[in-house]
Amino acid sequence: MIEATRTRLSFTGEWLTAALFLAATLVVAVLVVRELRTAPPALASEPAPTATTVPPDAVSVPTLMLGTNEIRVGDLEADALARLDASVTLVKQSTERGPLGARTVRSYQLSGTSFILVFEPFERRGTPRVAAIYLR
Repeated sequence: MIEATRTRLSFTGEWLTAALFLAATLVVAVLVVRELRTAPPALASEPAPTATTVPPDAVSVPTLMLGTNEIRVGDLEADALARLDASVTLVKQSTERGPLGARTVRSYQLSGTSFILVFEPFERRGTPRVAAIYLR
């Protein structure tokens, strides 16, 4: 029986190919590590979402009961504002740019209790909704 001879790379060709694969692997690994160590430019320059308008001692709650009315995170801005009665006074309002549109932060006072409602859209060009409720 006769065996056909296989074509082989030369010894130096095999080592050169292995060295190229090793170098390519190292370059890819260095690029991945560099990307993981640095924040993307868009995220690095953005401030904290409500760091300037919400005090650090405020407590986030999912629902706010105002007598018989209830405001929940996710409610439309118009619906939430309609549930506020005349005894609730607006103390301060500020608007800032959020990642999906304008973010409005409103501070209210009701018989000695302060609460903050944060309104922002949940999607691009969406209607503003209650994004957060804070008690003080």
